[in-house]
Amino acid sequence: MNTKLTLSIERSVIEKAKQYAKMQGRSLSDIVENFLISITNEQKKKRPEQGQILRSLRGSFKAPGKDDYKKALSEILANKHLK
Repeated sequence: MNTKLTLSIERSVIEKAKQYAKMQGRSLSDIVENFLISITNEQKKKRPEQGQILRSLRGSFKAPGKDDYKKALSEILANKHLK
């Protein structure tokens, strides 16, 4: 079922988009609809992949302990400001 959608877009962009649609032999509505389908499908695909990547990286390196971090940061700041 088609539903109407109102968008606010710069006139020059609309004119260029209409020309593009005409050259493609498609309606502007069809192009916008397919674009929206495309980006929403990509979003669905990216979420699980990103989650899988993060899960695969979990535990792959060991962060230094809090004391090591604080000590390293203190040394860096001291060198930066004392030189």
